[in-house]
Amino acid sequence: MLIEILSTGEEIRSGAVVDSNAAYIARQLEQIDMPAARHTSVGDELDILVNVLSEISQRAQFAIVTGGLGPTEDDRTIEAAAKTAGVGLELFSEALRAMEIFLKKRNLALNPSNRKQAYLPIGSEMFMNPIGTAPGFALTIKDCVFFFLPGVPPEMKQMLAQTIIPRLMDYRGRNAIFQTVKLRLFGLPESGVNERLKEFETVFPKLSLRLRTKFPEIQITLCGSEAQIDRLQNHVKDAQDWVLEKLAPHVFSSSGEPMASVIGDLLHKQGATLAIAESCTGGLISHWITNVAGSSDYFIYTAVVYADVTKVNTLGVSSDTLEKYGAVHERTAQEMARGARDKAGSTFGLATTGIAGPGGGSHAKPVGTICIGLAGPSFLEGYRFTFNFHDRGMHKRIFAMKALDMLRHKLLAM
Repeated sequence: MLIEILSTGEEIRSGAVVDSNAAYIARQLEQIDMPAARHTSVGDELDILVNVLSEISQRAQFAIVTGGLGPTEDDRTIEAAAKTAGVGLELFSEALRAMEIFLKKRNLALNPSNRKQAYLPIGSEMFMNPIGTAPGFALTIKDCVFFFLPGVPPEMKQMLAQTIIPRLMDYRGRNAIFQTVKLRLFGLPESGVNERLKEFETVFPKLSLRLRTKFPEIQITLCGSEAQIDRLQNHVKDAQDWVLEKLAPHVFSSSGEPMASVIGDLLHKQGATLAIAESCTGGLISHWITNVAGSSDYFIYTAVVYADVTKVNTLGVSSDTLEKYGAVHERTAQEMARGARDKAGSTFGLATTGIAGPGGGSHAKPVGTICIGLAGPSFLEGYRFTFNFHDRGMHKRIFAMKALDMLRHKLLAM
C-alpha cells in the first residue's frame, strides 16, 4: 500500500518550525511495516493545498495530513479538502458539543472561530479529539483515503495511535502479524555495516532491513509480517542472529535500548556502582546515564573537571603527571578515573580527557584526541583514540559514546 504524509502550515514550509509531526508519523508507520512513500510540506495557501491534495489522491492509497484544522483564518485544510473532493461543508453536531464541553471545563466560551472547526466536508468520518478542540476526520478523494489530523503534536499523536494506526492495520488485514526488532551498534561506519549486511535480502527475502545513522551510533531495524506468529518469530530470530554474527562485537543492544541503559543493566546485575570524571565531554556522559530511570541505584558521583587545577584539587591527579604528560594523556585519564572512584567509594571509575576542538590540537595530540581512564577493584587502565569530525559537538558525542563502550566491554568481560 502506498502511503504519503502531508504537513501543512507556513511555519513548516518556511523552516521556522521543524516538522517533527511527519517524522513521528513515519516512525509509527515503520513500526507496522507500512512505510511512507513520500513526505510533503506546504503552506496555508488554499489553491496550493487543493493542488497537492489532488496530486496525492491520484497516486496514493492512503494519506495522513496534519495541520490547518484550527480556528484561525489561515487554517484552510478543511476548506481545501472539501474543495478537492468537490463537496460542501456540514456542521457535525457531535464535534460542536465536544468542543463546548472542552472549553467549558477551562472556563472558556465557544466563539465563532471555534465553531468553524465543527464544519467538516460532507461525507467525512469524524474522529473525536479528547485533548483539543479540532476534530480529525477521514475523507476519500478519488481512490485515496485521507486522514486529517490536528497539527498540535500531543493531539496528533493520540489520534494517530487510537484511531489511524488501528484503521490502517484493518485495511491491511489484521491476520498479518507484524514483528520488528531494533539493534543498536557503535564503532563501524554506515558503509562498513552495509558491506557486512549486503547479502541480507538474499538470505532473508521475506524480511526487510533498514539502517539509520543517529550519530555516533547506527540503528538497524529488522521487520517482517506473516500469517503465523511462530514462523515469523523464527524468521526474525534467525535474521537477528545472522546480523549479530556479522557485526559482533559492535552491537551493544539487540532490544533497542540506548547505551546508557545497557551500562545500567550491566552495573545492576553485578551489584556495582559507578563514578565519572569528565573533562572534554563536559558532563555529557553523566547526562546520558541519568536519563535512565533508576540510575540512582548505581550512579553515585560525577565531576566535571575542566581546568588542571580542578583535576588536582578535586580528584587528586598528580601535578607531576600533568607537568610530564599534560592533561590529555592516558596516565592523566587513569588518575582521574581512580580519583573519581576513590572519592565516591564506587566499584568503578570512568574518566575522559581530550581535545574536542576546533582549536587546541598539536601534531602529537590533534583535535579529536580522546583519552579514557577506567578504574576498578583490580585494574587501572588508560586508552587513547583519535577521531576526525571537524566539529566540536560531534567529537564530544563520540568521545562520550566511546568511553561508555569501553566500560561496556570491561563489564562484559568480568
